[in-house]
Amino acid sequence: MTTGRRGPHRSLPVRAAALAIGAAVSVAGSPAIRSVARHDTPDYDSGLFGAHGTQAVDLKARLGSALWCLALVQLGLALWRYGRIPGLRPPPRRVRTVHRLIGLVAFLLSVPIAYHCVAAYGVETTGTRVALHSVSGCALYGAFAAKVLVVRSRFLPGRLLPLVGGALVCAIGPLRYTGALWALNGSDAPGL
Repeated sequence: MTTGRRGPHRSLPVRAAALAIGAAVSVAGSPAIRSVARHDTPDYDSGLFGAHGTQAVDLKARLGSALWCLALVQLGLALWRYGRIPGLRPPPRRVRTVHRLIGLVAFLLSVPIAYHCVAAYGVETTGTRVALHSVSGCALYGAFAAKVLVVRSRFLPGRLLPLVGGALVCAIGPLRYTGALWALNGSDAPGL
């Protein structure tokens, strides 16, 4: 199913520009966050919605797990909307609205989690888990920026939308694995 809102197919440079902007946000975000983290001393007692210390870590892990669940719901809705789930009839129009609302909730949920990560711990690249977590966090917001550009653009082909949407889900997965799962599993994540 196509949305019908895109014009004729555009050139490769236009498509590459959208992906380059998302990649630039991701790549530029890492040094920017690292710069902030170097100038700010991490505050391990930083609070999150009134929780401090291990309680804040537990809350952040639970919120991160909720974010992962929302991302999976988003993926399912997108697959349904574009007719990629065999056996399901075309979705009602409200699926588009639900998809957007859940996306907004997921983004808003990600902001305090990311803020607490940067404020409490800064950016660390000393170990595999924390380096992967930091890079995935930057990729998340880069993918989000690219998705917003593709969704709002009348010049970019609609075929880019599944690519940037998939990148968004793929960025949240490692964040949940290296952060929320790690914290909820007694500071252990298999393979890390």
